[in-house]
Amino acid sequence: MNVEGIVALPEAGAPPAEEHTTVRLPRPERPGEPALIQKSQRLTSTLDHAEVGIAEIDAEGRFLRVNAHLCDLTGFSPENLIGVSLFDTTFPEDVESDRSQFRRQVAGEIDRYTLEKRIRRKDGSYFWASINSTSVLDPAGQFLYAVRVQLDISDRKRAEEALARRMEEQSALFAFTEAIQHARSPEQVHAAALDAILRALRCDRAAILLADRAGTLRFAAARGLSEEYRRAVEGHSPWSPGETQPQPVRIEDVAEADLPAALKQSIAAEGIGACAFIPLLQNRRLLGKFMAYYDAPHAFSEAEIDVAVTLARQLGFGLERMQAERAAQRLAAIVESSDDAIISKSLEGIIQTWNGGAERIFGYRPEEIIGRSVNVLIPEDRQDEEPKILARIRAGERFDHFETVRRHKDGHPINISLTISPIRDEWGRIIGASKIARDITERKEAEARLRDSEQQLKDLLAAIPAAIYTTDAEGRVTYFNDRAVELAGRVPVIGSDEWCVTWKLYWPDGTPLPHDQCPMAVALKEGRAIRDAEAVAERPDGTRVPFIPYPTPLRDAKGRITGAINMLVDISERKQAETQQRILLNELNHRVKNNMQMLQSLLASAARNTQNVEAKLVLGEASDRLAAMAAAQRVLYGTTDATHFDGQEFLNAVCKTSQHAFPADILIECRSDVGRMPNDSAMPLALILNELLTNAVKHGMKSRPGRILVQLEREGEGFRLTVEDEGPGFELETVVRRSSGLQLVQGLARQLRGRFETARNPARCIIHFS
Repeated sequence: MNVEGIVALPEAGAPPAEEHTTVRLPRPERPGEPALIQKSQRLTSTLDHAEVGIAEIDAEGRFLRVNAHLCDLTGFSPENLIGVSLFDTTFPEDVESDRSQFRRQVAGEIDRYTLEKRIRRKDGSYFWASINSTSVLDPAGQFLYAVRVQLDISDRKRAEEALARRMEEQSALFAFTEAIQHARSPEQVHAAALDAILRALRCDRAAILLADRAGTLRFAAARGLSEEYRRAVEGHSPWSPGETQPQPVRIEDVAEADLPAALKQSIAAEGIGACAFIPLLQNRRLLGKFMAYYDAPHAFSEAEIDVAVTLARQLGFGLERMQAERAAQRLAAIVESSDDAIISKSLEGIIQTWNGGAERIFGYRPEEIIGRSVNVLIPEDRQDEEPKILARIRAGERFDHFETVRRHKDGHPINISLTISPIRDEWGRIIGASKIARDITERKEAEARLRDSEQQLKDLLAAIPAAIYTTDAEGRVTYFNDRAVELAGRVPVIGSDEWCVTWKLYWPDGTPLPHDQCPMAVALKEGRAIRDAEAVAERPDGTRVPFIPYPTPLRDAKGRITGAINMLVDISERKQAETQQRILLNELNHRVKNNMQMLQSLLASAARNTQNVEAKLVLGEASDRLAAMAAAQRVLYGTTDATHFDGQEFLNAVCKTSQHAFPADILIECRSDVGRMPNDSAMPLALILNELLTNAVKHGMKSRPGRILVQLEREGEGFRLTVEDEGPGFELETVVRRSSGLQLVQGLARQLRGRFETARNPARCIIHFS
């Protein structure tokens, strides 16, 4: 451009003007120069009033002249700009592209260029400008300076950026929607969601948390978060449990946020400056949340929140679809693997689906049966069932466990249990029926066998010559035989009578026995069989029957009590025999006791009358032994048990009898824990105990005052009798040969299949026997 006569150019090194936006250099006045100056002044005024920024730039890139609008755009005064490099006010990332083109312009390679760049204002902010740089040349075509026209395009750039952002958001949403359509696992849905969140919201990190069965939010997927942070914040939720309309929560500056101290510390330690909590909903139920994290504080726009909510909605749809698909897959797997036949049919009875269970039960392959009428499975004598079933299905009714008979492919009948339900379309209209058929042939056969077995058991129980009845777990009578009616004198009421079939009950001593405390009740309540019990039943006519019950709980395969069985043995005849036996035993006892007393009197009289000391001693010992035998006899015949005696009662009787022959200051203490003992051992034990007590008093205590301890105890499968005194004791082998009494003890011990031994410190005589 040749500007001679138009614009006065500043000479090199000329100082900038103080008050004007143009630079003038002094030079000699030429002819016509005033007109030229006037014209230049008009041009300067025009430039100052232009609505674009205009500047003249020298070859070094320095401002030579700027107009008022450029000063308004930058906030700098002319004095601040003139002489300053234009690249000093350029955004650092834009400097190189502008500098490279300006150099080409100065070199004459191009005479103009345009670009868009960011320019720094005086307050430090930047604005976007469209630059048009045009070369001004001298008459020789050499570069003099450049005129740069700068237009503020910040609004356009913001619009373009917003548009680009919207397009990026839409692209991210589209890609996310496409990804979840092809996802085959929750992990793939999570990965696609995180990609979309990071891309659409331009955040630095992201995470997805889902509620577990307890409603606690747990990390399902995350990007850029440490394990320590996850553990620290897992379970936190800004929404209350059960909230139906949770809203997004944004924290634009974590440092200024009102958060619990521990949570705030964890977030800050992770280097998070801002974050947003976006709820995930499924059928208005809080499914979880996703988190968008920013490393620096971030001002969330409503558009960003709208995009986040849209992402959350899509993520919720994706997770719901995945759950539905997995549920459908599980259902399909269950249907196909089911042992039951699962069939669907139209309202016309045409088979539409057929699973593996149906093939196993009915014998048809899917390709053989689908499309055919269900009547092919129904025997001829049951063809009227299907129209009734279809009519009820059309009415919306359901069949539960309808037992019937169907036909196999080979023609044999199959006992089945049917459950039939209407199938509805999305508008609720009934379009068919689903049928579940379970083969109950084995169950029917088992039921028949069970009925036969129960009948055989009833026949067997009826044939047993004893009263037998059963109850359920609550004690209600469920069965009784004819002998039970005979014993009770009444017909029990099944399902009403409890615990026992009798009218009234008593203990053997005549005390009333409540039904809920009878042996059968105890057996059911405590879960154990009851034995060795007796009771008395009273019939409605007043007669009483003594009996022995044998109640036993019945259990199922899992050990649970299902009832009990009881056998009542009438012991009336045995009681009569026992009564007769007791009479005879009492008579025998009376005669034996009289004979013993007579014999003891004769021995005592002979001992008094003889002058022979040795004879007196022998007769005295014989009398003592006879007294011990008499004591044992009293115990044996004084009990109601004809075959056993009580150990403690036996010791007390024999020791008390022996005590009469000892000084009064000799104390005998008796202890026993054996309970019942057989009668055969009574007489030998009585004689052994008498000998050992006599030996303890004469030789151990030497008739001094003292205490003798007698103990009868169980020892393994046998017994042990111990007589302990306060004497020095003795060695059995040393004295036995010269003591007839100890020899007698040894012999009697062998009779009891036992052995005799002694011990010292303390002095003891011990009999081990069985």
